[in-house]
Amino acid sequence: MRKILTLTLAATASLGLFGSSVSATPADRPRDLPAQIDGGAWSEGHVQGMAIDRRNGYMYFSFTNVLVKTDLNGRPVGSVTGFTGHLGDLDFNTQDGRVYGSLEYKEQESFYIAIFDVDRITSMNMDAQTSDVVSTVYLKEVVDDYVADMNGDGVFDGNVGNTPDHRYGCSGIDGVAFGPEFGKRHGKQKLTVAYGIYSNVNRQDNDHQVLLQYDVQQWKKYERPLTESDPHKSGPEHVDGKYFAYTGNTTYGVQNLEFDEHTGNWMMAVYRGVKPQFPNYSFFMVESGTKPRTGEIVGQPEPERGELLTLAPGGLEDAATGVRGWEFTGEYGLVSLGDGRYYVAKAGTVTEDGVSKHTGVAELYRWTGQTPTPFVKL
Repeated sequence: MRKILTLTLAATASLGLFGSSVSATPADRPRDLPAQIDGGAWSEGHVQGMAIDRRNGYMYFSFTNVLVKTDLNGRPVGSVTGFTGHLGDLDFNTQDGRVYGSLEYKEQESFYIAIFDVDRITSMNMDAQTSDVVSTVYLKEVVDDYVADMNGDGVFDGNVGNTPDHRYGCSGIDGVAFGPEFGKRHGKQKLTVAYGIYSNVNRQDNDHQVLLQYDVQQWKKYERPLTESDPHKSGPEHVDGKYFAYTGNTTYGVQNLEFDEHTGNWMMAVYRGVKPQFPNYSFFMVESGTKPRTGEIVGQPEPERGELLTLAPGGLEDAATGVRGWEFTGEYGLVSLGDGRYYVAKAGTVTEDGVSKHTGVAELYRWTGQTPTPFVKL
């Protein structure tokens, strides 16, 4: 049986459940950003993620295998093409002025963080491998879980979800975001990377979102150019933290991940799951200030313990599983502006000159904390 927890805005603010008060400084007052930013129409694939550089006035869109740079009026400034892998979620690192994104090559069993030197993106169709605007860092932890032979038959089953292989159901990576170490509201910024998780109703060890944290300050020594014909393995040997959030199985894990200073939560937008025993919400939040607790990672074939995260209070709660979440469509792109406003990607299609193309528009929302949907479009 599912119960609904409803909180008024005043109660939410006074109880401090979502961090900053939503009534002290209404987030819809500032008008320094447009209500919409059009990312254009592209044949490569649907919009996967977005990032914003507010200081310099640029927006970045990932369309599966092309990165598009626009100004804040939606005028294209440049693009990076030539990826044969899957370019997913993006985030802008305010400390080094570069855009970081998840990059998958499942057939080559290689997963990277792609780092874009965005100041060099000045023209359209710049090649990812020859234009010197992209470097990559190999994520060994992800690869180890992706290729894990879970049934011990000596055969890796490859890029298929209906298999006992892939530890935790790992299908690679997608959501990426910068924010503080879990358990802290403030402090040193780390890159958080979320696993993709195969949808599979026939196993019980895939019901967590898996999130890795890395300190990227020393990553220069790992960065290598992208060479798809000869994938490199230069990257950190170990993670700075590996964490588990119990949400129930979702379809390809966290699509868009974002740390939100306004609520003090980590936001996770997903393609909803299909397991009937779970509520299958489309949006979850993890409390950043609650220290992870060491406990059992339920459902594993062998007993295993790990660092468990706490889902944020409020919203919908499923009494049977204890899973809390909301209903929202942030899976195609989510950018927190830090003041209770957010850009959320709206995906669509259009036909131009007989060619079907994918569109992506960043639309401005603000936080309300309401149930079941905690945002309202501006």
